[in-house]
Amino acid sequence: MALDQEALGALRIGNREQAPPRGWLRRRWPYLAVTLAVVLVGALLLRPKPLTVETVTAGAPSATGTTTVLNASGYVVARRIATVASKVTGRLIENNVQEGAVVHAGDVLARLDPSTVRAAYEVAARARDAASRSLREVEVRRAEAERTLTRQRGLAANHLVAQSQLDTAEADFNALGARLEQVRAELAVADAGVRQRQQDLDDLVIRAPFNGVAISKDAQPGEMVSPISAGGGFTRTGIATIVDMDSRELEVDVNEAFIQRVHDGQLVEAALDAYPDAVLAAHVINIVPTADRQKATIKVRIAIDHLESRILPDMGVKVSFLEVAAAGVQAVAVVPSGTVVAQGEARYVWVVADGRLRHQPVRVAPTPGDQVLVLEGLKPGERIVARPQASLRDGQAVIAKGG
Repeated sequence: MALDQEALGALRIGNREQAPPRGWLRRRWPYLAVTLAVVLVGALLLRPKPLTVETVTAGAPSATGTTTVLNASGYVVARRIATVASKVTGRLIENNVQEGAVVHAGDVLARLDPSTVRAAYEVAARARDAASRSLREVEVRRAEAERTLTRQRGLAANHLVAQSQLDTAEADFNALGARLEQVRAELAVADAGVRQRQQDLDDLVIRAPFNGVAISKDAQPGEMVSPISAGGGFTRTGIATIVDMDSRELEVDVNEAFIQRVHDGQLVEAALDAYPDAVLAAHVINIVPTADRQKATIKVRIAIDHLESRILPDMGVKVSFLEVAAAGVQAVAVVPSGTVVAQGEARYVWVVADGRLRHQPVRVAPTPGDQVLVLEGLKPGERIVARPQASLRDGQAVIAKGG
């Protein structure tokens, strides 16, 4: 039986003439690679970027049961500091001050040229000696006049001398008495003149007014010094600057919006910028009752409980004003109040770990100020979002920035 060739041709699978020619994939490969690269780049660009968030580190609660209610910065100041100057104008011939040296009240710091004042003192001393000799002479003459008057009175009583001789003796005696008072007054003036010149000599010796440390030497021997400015000349107005190191304290400017968190006697923790790891115990002395209208701040004076030699005037310092926590409160961490989010009665923070956000419920204790005591749910050292936003989601990828 003959086969139907046309029917058999219709039963073939596919059509060889429609198959792609050899080398097609090789010719199309560059286009496919470009298309694939475009797709990958587009996917990377369209993928959501991690959110950058500012973080803070949860701190450990204070062992003293206190919490920070306000942070501020200021400087170390000395309440007793003086630029020592002379009372008179003169040429400096000696300056014993050395920067950093300890001085005591009454120590001689410097001396001025005494040649002119010493000459004036010699003149006054000689004038006093002359007045003293005149006094002795008048006293001798008056004693003689007194004896003469006594004899004349005896003779006049017996009518042996004329009344005129008695009157003359009395006049001489009274005149010498007046002269004696005059000479005594002149001697007193001479004594005062000597004391004045002696004081002038003493004024040429500059002494330390109190115990302290010399922090600067402001004049050198040979220079002119004066208690007042010389109007742009080369005259110095100070010999040295002395600081009473026992009068050191802290001076802090507090924003007037937060001054209600500060009160007299309040506990303070301070850390010098030069030694940030060394915490100094301190307390508030006084809130100065005036405000700076330009800076909107109020000055607060703080006493350091234990003064140390490394605490130097004009050093920068960071301070934390403290409040005693409520009785029975056992905190596990301390965080800024702005990091805690309230959701009804619940409280939570956003913890950043391994580049992801974690919704972390916490239990907190109500405290004054800008710090919150965390009683449960957080550990010191964990990083949390400083200013949480409503759009944050659990597990969201973030880039942490800050502490």
